[in-house]
Amino acid sequence: MELAHSLLLNEEACNQLGEVQKAEFIFDWLRYLEKLLLATSRSDVREKQKTLVEQLLSLLNSSPGPPTRKLLAKNLAILYSIGDTFSVYETIDKCNDLIRSKDDSPSYLPTKLAAVVCLGSLYKKLGRILGNTFTDTVGNILKAMKSAESQGRYEIMLSLQSILSGLGAAAVPCHRDIYKAARSCLTDRSMAVRCAAAKCLLELQNEAIFMWSTDLDSVATLCFKSFEGSNYDVRISVSRLLGTVLAKAIISKYPGTAASRQSIRRVSLEEVLDLLGTGFLRGSSGFLRASGDMLKGTSSVSRDVRVGVTQAYVVFVSTLGGAWLEKNFAAFLSHILSLVSQSHPKATQTQIDAVCSRRCVSFILRATVGGLLGEKAQIAAAKDICQAIWKLKKVVDAVMSDSNLETRLGSTDIAASQHMLVCALQELGNLIYSLGTTAAPLLQDSSAGILDSVVSVTLHPSVSVRLAAAWCLHCIAVALPSYLTPLLDRCLEKLTILRSSPEAVTGFSFAVAALLGAVKHCPLGIPHGKGKVMISFFTYESDSSSFSQKHLSSYVVPSEN
Repeated sequence: MELAHSLLLNEEACNQLGEVQKAEFIFDWLRYLEKLLLATSRSDVREKQKTLVEQLLSLLNSSPGPPTRKLLAKNLAILYSIGDTFSVYETIDKCNDLIRSKDDSPSYLPTKLAAVVCLGSLYKKLGRILGNTFTDTVGNILKAMKSAESQGRYEIMLSLQSILSGLGAAAVPCHRDIYKAARSCLTDRSMAVRCAAAKCLLELQNEAIFMWSTDLDSVATLCFKSFEGSNYDVRISVSRLLGTVLAKAIISKYPGTAASRQSIRRVSLEEVLDLLGTGFLRGSSGFLRASGDMLKGTSSVSRDVRVGVTQAYVVFVSTLGGAWLEKNFAAFLSHILSLVSQSHPKATQTQIDAVCSRRCVSFILRATVGGLLGEKAQIAAAKDICQAIWKLKKVVDAVMSDSNLETRLGSTDIAASQHMLVCALQELGNLIYSLGTTAAPLLQDSSAGILDSVVSVTLHPSVSVRLAAAWCLHCIAVALPSYLTPLLDRCLEKLTILRSSPEAVTGFSFAVAALLGAVKHCPLGIPHGKGKVMISFFTYESDSSSFSQKHLSSYVVPSEN
């Protein structure tokens, strides 16, 4: 392979090899050439440029595979960026002619794909130097896509992305045509084509104002459709596109005259959040279809769509940044928690839907609050979450005070609050856990009432909420070990006072179990006598005739997971 280490291809040595060895020889030469071109002087490159271009173009007809054609395209672009650009137009014409060829045989497909990749690489590297040739090139590529297989559509989308990247605002005349082509590819049956289309549209939105203004709703609906039946790579690519476009709609300043700016519809934060919420709750289905499914009691939103929109929320907030989140956290929290409220029953129709929706909401909060906010902002966020917990608790208290038992047990307000409370308690626990000892002032702030709010919801009728409250107390004890013993005493006291309440018995038993689970994470543990007190307490209560047998099951220690 040492014969391949030269600026020009050793054609004599290459022709003596078999087909497999020849392909390896060419690939090795292209890898070496990429490094050599960058290290060779400009004068030496120009001296041998004509021969080198001829050799590279001749390789287009040798049916190069994906790795070879990528290296071939990259070397052509580097060669023209270092040397003269006089013959670059001939190279572009050569590639366009190869793409226009009516030879549809499988053996000719690699040649067409290599030509497509080369065009993308040339325009990305040279950009506006190539002048107005891009209009013919883009038109030719889009025409070829109409009859292309999935592999061809994939390479064409990536090539268009490269062309848009290199030309920037100069490619405006082709924006609409590229947009129409990428729209159809975003719902392609091939997952690779969907990913490539999402990358192309992501590059397009940098200059195409219509994507985040007049066509915003259309782009969002298209992304929701793309999530259906998608895999992980598609969800990542499409969510990056959707989140970026929605963020751009809020923060971008519209260019042009005052009259043209007035004609463009302004988008508010509430509209953007409603748009994402619609995708989370209804997916890509229209209003009539979603309403029909709601009446039938069926869910039309797949988990793929819900998870994709969840990732889009994270991209949306991450693009806007931590300062924006800190300023708008109250509105953002209210919207995110409302996704699992009773006002949107489609998200919690079944237990599986409810668990999926809760996990999605928790992921959004953890990825944004935990990943973007600083220490001071996280403390403020914890206070906002605590206020949300208090508001939800008041609703439950109002329902539980109803003297009519049937109305109380069947109330939708309790069902509405449980999923919101679980998400809020989990994020509050995670926040305090991540803050560690710096959360001490937060817990000492009587106006925030963190401990009171968490302890109070251990009486919630929902077992899920009681377990979430216990987990939150566990996080508090691990972050601030000095609170472990006082919390144990408080829970034991509540158990003694409220022993006649099934909710209190289970809730505070869960809390005691969670706090005991935190002992191993606290270096100083708890006083030795505290364990004896608890064993004596539970032994006495279990033997007491006043302690109903149906409460004994509450003392089973739940798993920390």
